[in-house]
Amino acid sequence: MKRVLMTLLVLVCVFALFAEGTQEKQEFPGKKQINIIVPYSAGGASDTTARIFASELEKAIGTTVTVSNVTGASGAIGLTQVKNSKADGYTLAYMPVESTMLRALGLTKLSSDDFSFIGRAMTIPAAVTVRADSPWKTFDDFINYAKANPGKVRVGNSGTGSIWHVAAASIEDKCGVKFTHVPFDGAAPAVAALLGGNIEAVTVSPSEVKNNIDSGDFRILVILGENRSSVAPNVLTAKEMKIDITIQGWGGFAVPKGTPQNVIDILEAAAKTAINSDAMKKLLVSKGYEHAYLSGADMDKQAAKELAYYDMLIPKLL
Repeated sequence: MKRVLMTLLVLVCVFALFAEGTQEKQEFPGKKQINIIVPYSAGGASDTTARIFASELEKAIGTTVTVSNVTGASGAIGLTQVKNSKADGYTLAYMPVESTMLRALGLTKLSSDDFSFIGRAMTIPAAVTVRADSPWKTFDDFINYAKANPGKVRVGNSGTGSIWHVAAASIEDKCGVKFTHVPFDGAAPAVAALLGGNIEAVTVSPSEVKNNIDSGDFRILVILGENRSSVAPNVLTAKEMKIDITIQGWGGFAVPKGTPQNVIDILEAAAKTAINSDAMKKLLVSKGYEHAYLSGADMDKQAAKELAYYDMLIPKLL
């Protein structure tokens, strides 16, 4: 009899634990707070994007969503904190394109493979830009000159190993040319150097050269994004020119690998609503970014592809 009672007691406990676990899954997120960690300083583009997303995610998912800034090591410290957090869906990361580059740069062993995306919000394409009085009217002109004059074209970027440095390196890789890369402390001084005639080109975003395009000082030769830029809609992409180059910044949101799939599904559905909200679209347009929603599953595939490419390309630059 005691054995029977003991068996029944064990079964009741097991059932209770199972029911509790099932209830927790059904109730996610409940009233528990969700926190988004941005691996960069407050006030920047990533932070602003994350805060608008947080506001819209609150409406879509029904609980409080906060944003914390954890800076350092080009984003690696904040992303590592998310990676090491409990994989329960209550800690999210703002994921920049650099998450696919940090490992190749030797800054950390962490990579985008340590996360599961719940959605991509935006892209920022690279744009090959020259002075309007340069001899290059088209991208073909530019490439033909670079082929005939290895190393003579000085291309400014926002720092060694930055996405804009990688953009110029990808052109070298795909088009068989050789540039002299000139790193600057950010895109603005690179643009200033081009304006002053100290370099021949820059590979930065269209929004970073828009004022100079509007003034007639610069000319964009090609957009390296997956689609044309809303800032320069008349400029062809490299893909449209039958050149297999897509280099762009992007921002998305992710959870640590190992987060239960049912939790990911809930977050992904809410993220889709938040990212496609009018408030998010308005913010991105105001910043000169491209609204470019991708589902979590599609972004997982895209990030894996970029991670493999940058693991191959970046070591050649350092």
